[in-house]
Amino acid sequence: MRNEDLDPQRSRAEFARAIMEDLRWLGIRWSEGPDCGGPYGAYSQSERRAHYLEAWRRLRVGGFLYPCICSRKDLAQSASAPNDADDEPVYPGTCRERKDVAGFMEPAGVNWRFRVPDGEAIEFVDLNLGRLRYVAGSDFGDFLVWRRDDVPAYQLAAVVDDAAMQITEVVRGADLLKSTARQLLLMRALGYAAPDYFHCELVRDADGVRLAKRHDALSIRHLRESGMTAEKVLEMTGWTR
Repeated sequence: MRNEDLDPQRSRAEFARAIMEDLRWLGIRWSEGPDCGGPYGAYSQSERRAHYLEAWRRLRVGGFLYPCICSRKDLAQSASAPNDADDEPVYPGTCRERKDVAGFMEPAGVNWRFRVPDGEAIEFVDLNLGRLRYVAGSDFGDFLVWRRDDVPAYQLAAVVDDAAMQITEVVRGADLLKSTARQLLLMRALGYAAPDYFHCELVRDADGVRLAKRHDALSIRHLRESGMTAEKVLEMTGWTR
């Protein structure tokens, strides 16, 4: 159990407690985590900053990163648009050729992007979907690894933690397929071995829209409080225990 609580605006201790309570109610157990410790702790990302900072420094020294001062408004007005269900638009490269990288000794204050090898095909075999292929610079662009508010981005934190915790298989939703391509580039740059990946279909509502935080009526907590059994919830999602 890894508590991905990096974003201070959205992460609260009560949320983490509720997640663990609901998962236990469903019958899911873990041998390592924030509540029970383990050999690869800490298990809350908010306590692992030193790991991410060390990786950021290695990437910066290796020439894989550059500082970006573009605002959200700048990106929204660019010609690029998000690809499919991907939540990060292809960056237009406005800050890619900055010559002042050496002047930024700490990550705070600007966004830091990973410079992807344009035109290179990133291929991997998914244990569920088979062989997949994404082209850097086309299917996805230079992506964030550290935010201007001094918060490590998901891509960097996930890669660093998977390596440090010796994760051998990652199971997650198919909406993160392009994230896998990005993360494989980060792993290569940092010299990490890649785990196996299994991307599963998303749980969707009656209209085919993937479930999200806005679907509170279908959250595990709400279903639990409405009197539904754990067995019924698992049956709804096609899971068994």
